[in-house]
Amino acid sequence: MADAPGCRVYLITPERLEPSAFADELARALDGGDVACVQLRLKNVDADAVRRACDALLPVAQSRDVAFILNDDPTIAAECDCDGVHIGEEDTPYPEARRIMGDDAIVGVTCGDSVDRAMAAGEAGADYVAFGAFFPSPTKPGRKNFPTSDLLVHWSGMATVPCVAIGGITADNCGSLVAAGADFLAVVSAVWSHPDGPGGGVKALNEAIARTLP
Repeated sequence: MADAPGCRVYLITPERLEPSAFADELARALDGGDVACVQLRLKNVDADAVRRACDALLPVAQSRDVAFILNDDPTIAAECDCDGVHIGEEDTPYPEARRIMGDDAIVGVTCGDSVDRAMAAGEAGADYVAFGAFFPSPTKPGRKNFPTSDLLVHWSGMATVPCVAIGGITADNCGSLVAAGADFLAVVSAVWSHPDGPGGGVKALNEAIARTLP
């Protein structure tokens, strides 16, 4: 999950899925163009369901040299040999997640619109920090206050830890975030709900990134 060159797609799964069937959807997405990583983000399911999803989907990503990251749970991530874990503000604290995952794994941290939280995470050793939501998102409805792309400009001008932009990002609105210095664009609906299918969604995002970068 290198942060260069430019900006890359950080693909997040839907919150509910049937692993065997979704493996084909994931393959189509990853075959649509460059993707840095896949984050498995399941909600309101038990640990065994998460393990089954990891077993089905991790090989699809890793066979294409795409990092596979589990949301929220470093214990299951380590157990299933995921490449990393992503932790939110109410999840396992970073030091504990790093201890569980080991030094070579990817550990990313949600930071909302807080530069101070991002600085603390970076200084602790996080591999990336995630800012957002930048736009209204069907994944997390109801939010009314959104940071601007100036947050990414500020971060990229002062820090070396890669940043992920998240929240309602599409091929149509991502240009300002790419230009502001986002290293990765975290997307859900832009791929899984794309009219040309998941491969078309990834292709459209990569084309939008390419139009924005020098």
